[in-house]
Amino acid sequence: MTNQIRIKKKIKPFNKIIEIDGDKSLSIRWALIASQAIGKSKSFNILKSEDVMNTLNCLKKLGIKVKLFQNSCEISGLGLNGYKYKNNLKLNAGNSGTLARLIMGLLIHSNKKVKIKGDNSLSRRDFFRVIKPLKKFGANFKSNNGKLPITIEGVKKAKPIIYSENRGSAQCKSAIMLAALNTKGQTVIKAKKSRNHSELLFKYLKLPIKIIKKKRYDIIKVSGEKKIRSFNYRIPSDISSSAFFIVLTALTEKSKLKIKNVNINSSRTGIIKILKMMGVKIKFENIKIYKGEKIADLIIMSSKKFKSINCPSHLNSSAIDEFLVIFLIAAKAKGVSFFKGLSELNQKESPRLKWAAKILNNLGVKTITTKDSIKIFGNPNLSLNKKIIIKNFLKDHRVFMTSAIAALAFGGDWIIHDKDSIKTSFPNFLKLTKSLTYHRS
Repeated sequence: MTNQIRIKKKIKPFNKIIEIDGDKSLSIRWALIASQAIGKSKSFNILKSEDVMNTLNCLKKLGIKVKLFQNSCEISGLGLNGYKYKNNLKLNAGNSGTLARLIMGLLIHSNKKVKIKGDNSLSRRDFFRVIKPLKKFGANFKSNNGKLPITIEGVKKAKPIIYSENRGSAQCKSAIMLAALNTKGQTVIKAKKSRNHSELLFKYLKLPIKIIKKKRYDIIKVSGEKKIRSFNYRIPSDISSSAFFIVLTALTEKSKLKIKNVNINSSRTGIIKILKMMGVKIKFENIKIYKGEKIADLIIMSSKKFKSINCPSHLNSSAIDEFLVIFLIAAKAKGVSFFKGLSELNQKESPRLKWAAKILNNLGVKTITTKDSIKIFGNPNLSLNKKIIIKNFLKDHRVFMTSAIAALAFGGDWIIHDKDSIKTSFPNFLKLTKSLTYHRS
């Protein structure tokens, strides 16, 4: 079977209600924290992507009992530092930076060597951001110049630390917080604003955490060695996956879409704020709080006109995974849009800022890029009638999905390689996309 798709026609107007797969960040965090709890924890709507499956496989290798059912997952936790495994254990994180970085935080107390590896894409990414603070706890690391594979040898009595996290990396912050659970005393993190799923989960579980919110950063204090009770969790839908359908609806004339039960955590809704500034019609319905997370139904309407934007950089961290598809709106906007402070995009699965320029240039849209910014010269009359081939993008799932949305929205004859890349984060992407082409509801 060929590992590519061909899209030759623009999508027709649609009016649909859909539900997106479970949030990847929360699926991985639930699994890791459940492995540290005492007893059986159960999740529903867990994302069954390669990243999450790799998480469950790593936990099994660490001696944790995992049962996966059609609509749920059960993990039997062994308590803090309860992992049981042989020396020189090898864990494969696949493509998941979240898994690789966060599980390192849980292994600082290990008394046996553990080697973490990943695929070619993950092996290019920076891990110094996690190694540096975790070393302060007393653990030892051997790495490939700050990249995978990395060998960890824990310390018997990990000591609490004080650390400033200046990148706005939720993965780094979360790794430190998980490490702090296994220390006696209080760890203090001065963290630049980033996703706060870990903090909310800690609060829900009544773990000893204190958060002092400042304008540009948070002071997070975590006290360790408190038992974690087992817990059940229904994973809300992923806003990063929803982003592709939000943009497709906005770009498709006479269309309307309702996406149910989406996680609208304020540290993840940068895309909503940015798209609204550009003229995209989005509203929330049925807003509620579920175990600390804010969720809602999203209603999206197609738009006839889009505005260019000088994007406020303070929104970057809350939209970092969605910029590729946001740029498609800028491509259709009147005027020049400017996005800056995006060097983190090139630390993802592929150099995404470069790939953004490639996709937009294929559309006939002029761009000017630097190492951390992109200027997009929009064309409100954008429509294609040419052949475009997208390949050799390090199997970056978001490059694939953004290309598919561009093909459906703007037309042309597209051949997009590495279809299997969507298994990393959104296995049902093509199935859901196809469902929009059925008869109007």
